Amino acid sequence: MTPGLTREDGQLKIRVMKGLELTPLRLLLLLGAIGFLFVLPAIARNTGDLPIRIRPIYRGMVLGLAAVGLNLLLRHTDLVSFGHAAFFGTAAYTTAIMVQLLNVQSAVVLIVVAIVAATLMATLIGYFTLPHEGLYFALVTLAFGQLIYSIPVGIQELGGTDGLNALTGQAGVSINEQYPHLGGIFLNGQEVPNTILFWITIVLVVLSLLVMFRIVRSPFGNALDAIGQQRTRARFLGLPVKRYVWAAFIISGIYGGIAGALYALFFSTTIDPGSTLQVFVSGDILYIAILGGFKTLTGPFVGGIVFETLSNVASDVVLTGPAGEKEVGRLITGAVLLIIVFAFPSGIVGSLKPGGRVYEGVRELLRNPGVIGPWSRRAGNGLMNMVKRAADNVRILIMGVK
Repeated sequence: MTPGLTREDGQLKIRVMKGLELTPLRLLLLLGAIGFLFVLPAIARNTGDLPIRIRPIYRGMVLGLAAVGLNLLLRHTDLVSFGHAAFFGTAAYTTAIMVQLLNVQSAVVLIVVAIVAATLMATLIGYFTLPHEGLYFALVTLAFGQLIYSIPVGIQELGGTDGLNALTGQAGVSINEQYPHLGGIFLNGQEVPNTILFWITIVLVVLSLLVMFRIVRSPFGNALDAIGQQRTRARFLGLPVKRYVWAAFIISGIYGGIAGALYALFFSTTIDPGSTLQVFVSGDILYIAILGGFKTLTGPFVGGIVFETLSNVASDVVLTGPAGEKEVGRLITGAVLLIIVFAFPSGIVGSLKPGGRVYEGVRELLRNPGVIGPWSRRAGNGLMNMVKRAADNVRILIMGVK
């Protein structure tokens, strides 16, 4: 089906691709959001001390892309993985090894090889996780993630806890020419190369989202939905459940691999286990998917940018007291994220779309501003109930059940 105009219930829609039809307003908003991402590097360069920094936004973009892959499992097969950093880190380390030990500098080759490595890793881990469901599936993925994390930590040739960098280290070559290159441009972390890589990443993210859209709308995606709702029933319907879940696991690993390769090209001097393979990275990817809205396509990507930007802004906050300066960034990040979770129960994108709590609340407020009074009373009662429950829990912990 080719792009074009169509009408549904008398409403004009623009067909972007098969199955993707948007109203002119939604298409305009979508193009505006993509355009905003393209000009973000220029905005960051011209906003001085404002908290618009490219590095955390870029990290949020690639972690968000990994979360889009994880979301295929989370949303459609009802499986929670705590080990997706294994694919992200495998791709990042493969990129660094290819550059530093094999002197491969072509960014295209590096991305392709890194994706292949992440795919093989996902194929292997997916095979061993197939017999498990629910909590045991989560624990097995967590165990594999920790196992993969321990490999570079214990091998000094891979840099141990310090990690590797993606520079060739060739003698007689300038430092600039030791970085990976893309079409003759060395990705050395300077302004122009970083901006080009940022733009390429946006294009890859958009393409990856469109591919994921087609996957979840295909018969394969429908089968995953059936498996997620009730595995036994799907099996009785004749679906090869294990084969489908394995395929979904591998696809989610490919997304992690793309994200890891792009991360390694941008952060080429800091590829270490802590920032790529640690269990907290897996936790971040999972949290990002939920924060952005795991029942939406774009939510995990948006969640990645919001999460990393908030974390970066909060990391600058320092309180000075009698005992000296204290960093309270994590405390503030946790508090703000809690507020977001309560305010956006379906995730940021899920709550803002038609039918979401925030979207419907704004519509109701515009129709009848008097709803603020009942809302305030309801919020107050809810807060009081939460405090009462917390006090009861503390009493039970201290004094026991009476």
